[in-house]
Amino acid sequence: MKIRLGFGLLNYPFEDGKGFFRWVEMLEQAGVDSVWQSDRLISSDNYLESLSALASLAGCTEKIKFGMNAIVAPLRDPLVLAKQCATIDYLSGGRLLPMFGVGYPKAAEWEATGRSSDHRGSKANEMFHLMSRLWSEESVTFEGKYYQYKNATIAPRPVQQPLPLWIGGSSNAAINRTGVLGSGWIGGITSPEDVNRVILGIKAKAKEVGRTIDDDHYGTSIGFRIGTPQDDAVVNSPFVKRTGIGENLDLNPLFAIGTPQDIIARIQQYIAAGASKFVMFPIASGEADMIDQTRRVVAEIKPAIEN
Repeated sequence: MKIRLGFGLLNYPFEDGKGFFRWVEMLEQAGVDSVWQSDRLISSDNYLESLSALASLAGCTEKIKFGMNAIVAPLRDPLVLAKQCATIDYLSGGRLLPMFGVGYPKAAEWEATGRSSDHRGSKANEMFHLMSRLWSEESVTFEGKYYQYKNATIAPRPVQQPLPLWIGGSSNAAINRTGVLGSGWIGGITSPEDVNRVILGIKAKAKEVGRTIDDDHYGTSIGFRIGTPQDDAVVNSPFVKRTGIGENLDLNPLFAIGTPQDIIARIQQYIAAGASKFVMFPIASGEADMIDQTRRVVAEIKPAIEN
């Protein structure tokens, strides 16, 4: 099982777009496996639109892979979404890691876009069937309950054939969805015990339907800080405030806060749970702190974990 570290953003700490590209260039030069862009259409915090951001990375990087963590599929049109993913994968030479979820039922995006969160799981299942066909077939006619297309074609198609379909979520429905349709799974910021439960469930469902998923295609997200729970970056983190977690973060399994050795030990707990791909989310205050946290992981944690 190959262990790989990637990076994502809990919030946007950069003063402008150039800061984001400087950070990505640092990841590319350091040989980091992947970079992941969170997707929130409605937010008072700064979030880049994920597909637009990844399209820009296709042109300014050469090796690093990139994905969205994770797009809420039922908020998007499946044909447009399939076309966007195919274009980004084509322009990047096959480096896109498309990841999707069904979203939270009370998220602001549903009301803001005039959509109902009802049946979002069923809609997502239909979308994934449809998009997988659009990425690989010459012409697609699809008659579903929610989506209907006649002789739909997208070109150029993705370089990766098949284009992987990463799925998020930890509910029983998400487990079954990944086992039946997914190429891989990455958890949100959750505990090693929950990661193990989901991975075992996905493997069981995949076996039930006669499928296998590569052991390298299970992962999770980790919110981390090399420092202490009392650091201003933790106390004032928009993500920490949003989750409502404010006390005893050093004891909370959702975060890895401490010395590099503490964070290595936490990652090893997830490896023991079956995860091999990690999206590291620095809890940082401003661009300089973000760069420093990233550099320290690359120098002090990445070699110990990946080797």
